[in-house]
Amino acid sequence: MTAGPKRVVLIGATGMVGGYALRYLLADEAVGEVTAIVRRTLGSSHPRLREIIHADFADDSALGPVLAGQDAAVFCLGTYTGAVSDAELRRVTVDYTLAFARSLSAGSPGATFSFLSGSGADQTGRSRIAFARYKGEAEAALLAAGFPRVCLFRPAYIYPVEPRREPTITYRVMRFVHPVFRLLFPDQVIRADDLARVMVDAAVRGTSGHPGPIFENRDIRALVGAVRHATG
Repeated sequence: MTAGPKRVVLIGATGMVGGYALRYLLADEAVGEVTAIVRRTLGSSHPRLREIIHADFADDSALGPVLAGQDAAVFCLGTYTGAVSDAELRRVTVDYTLAFARSLSAGSPGATFSFLSGSGADQTGRSRIAFARYKGEAEAALLAAGFPRVCLFRPAYIYPVEPRREPTITYRVMRFVHPVFRLLFPDQVIRADDLARVMVDAAVRGTSGHPGPIFENRDIRALVGAVRHATG
């Protein structure tokens, strides 16, 4: 990373976690420029925000000049199991991640990569759960891509914080029972804003409180307090 203000590229800025990540990146005085690569416009502007409209995340070859000289990437792009076909789930989870990683590595080989994975991600590929296999496949590829630091965040249930239209019946039920679930199983819940805050801090400052590269839900929760204190 450079010694001065950091250049950070964000993927998934229109999503639940990515939206918070964008807010924290723009509010962070250690960040000099945020490049948000999106399919549709964010509808907002900021002196340190550069918005790049990109239609096909399966082919990032055109992003070469944009991804050159970046200090870090925060990758929050994803989709929900049950909301898309298995083929689409793998395309978004694995293919899009690897296409971006290849292009970023070519232009910014020294970048830190902060990746939104998921609880149960299985790098061995033996899990019967498609989401776990695909997230594990993406994780393994990122670790082998040559980046000096890769942070793999594996949240369990991500509480949306702000009201939204839930993507599946499972998420509708989880939002309803969240108050009780959080009390009974605190290490299986993380707020979307807290997750984004930790992912951003890992990309910008590193994570001295945890060696990584894997951050399970309990690890993320443990870092939240320290990150809040450090960033205000």
